[in-house]
Amino acid sequence: MLVLGIETSCDETGLALYDTAAGLVAESLYSQVELHARYGGVVPELASRDHIQKIAPLLAELLQRAGRTVDDLDGVAFTSGPGLIGALMVGATFGRALAYGLDVPAIGVHHLEAHLLAPLIGDDSGDTVPPFVALLVSGGHTQLFRVDDIGRYALLGESLDDAAGEAFDKVAKMLGLGYPGGPAVAAKAETGDPGRFVFPRPMTDRPGLDMSFSGLKTFTLNTVRDHSPLGDRDVADIARAFEEAVVDTLAIKCRRAMRETGLERFVAAGGVAANRRLRERLKDALAQVTYAPPALCTDNGAMIAHAGALRLQAGQQEGLEVATRARWNCRHCRLLRRVRSVGCGSGVPGGARCRRLDPVPLRRAVRVGLRSGGAARSRRWRYRSQPSASPVRSSGSRGTLRWR
Repeated sequence: MLVLGIETSCDETGLALYDTAAGLVAESLYSQVELHARYGGVVPELASRDHIQKIAPLLAELLQRAGRTVDDLDGVAFTSGPGLIGALMVGATFGRALAYGLDVPAIGVHHLEAHLLAPLIGDDSGDTVPPFVALLVSGGHTQLFRVDDIGRYALLGESLDDAAGEAFDKVAKMLGLGYPGGPAVAAKAETGDPGRFVFPRPMTDRPGLDMSFSGLKTFTLNTVRDHSPLGDRDVADIARAFEEAVVDTLAIKCRRAMRETGLERFVAAGGVAANRRLRERLKDALAQVTYAPPALCTDNGAMIAHAGALRLQAGQQEGLEVATRARWNCRHCRLLRRVRSVGCGSGVPGGARCRRLDPVPLRRAVRVGLRSGGAARSRRWRYRSQPSASPVRSSGSRGTLRWR
């Protein structure tokens, strides 16, 4: 099965071809960094307009480079959330329309799930076979998950305020290092003195796995003000102290998560997982760590194609409607179970293949996390198919998601 993956959740337009038999075939990525650099961050309207301009030419270039045509596609996967709603709509409508025209199935992919599964791409070692603990650390999220199966994710802890990547961006702006902030701070920190400044490691003295980076950001701002005007040496030393504090905090929480879950395998994903100091620190703190390749840590089409291929192989697919979600909790992901047809109608391309999840495996408790203090929580849910022309939808999934 050859699947096209489309990623447009923020400021990267990413497309990739993934073959379930041969693996990753080809990928193309266009970054809008230069477009947004003058504003010091992503401007949603500009991001959406740029996706519209770039997505079709990127697809043509990708197919030509891979020696394929659109007729070779067996399915289309697109990011449906979370992310910037306008940017998501560009990729989702383009992907769904393409699938409709080719009469092939389409599937919306959870952006965070795609990041969690990215280390599985091309990995034959078995180190990424569930169960494992995963750190998802990026510009928008900093979360620890227990991954028991594809589609079964228990949230163990998360940042209660700023994500680690967001804190990197804001500190970069304080230091005048430009955008994107993560690579800029890391590069400057390479020449910094690790002993000049000692920054706090927030919430590491408390039980639980939740994190906070807002206070660390404020501490950095006060340090900048106390030593202004900053010279090159000051900037490098502050960058080093900040990076060390973030890296140590993440490593401490990850080691605690491994101890509390009793699992042996650990996976790190997301844009910040490409940070060299973080990789070194996790390697020292944990016995068995697997990362996605650096190119697959940031947003890309390959992870969407891969995650979508897994679900398309199981028979899951979207109806004719296009649903995108700016906010979408990862625990609402569907379990990866083979599904059966409910006969959604004929005469419409794709209509005869409309499917619903088999309700039997979905009536089990879905673990939603061991929060701080170790208290376990669970909820049960069921999925009610709505194959009509105007389905009733909630934010959780296609159809109606009922909690009970």
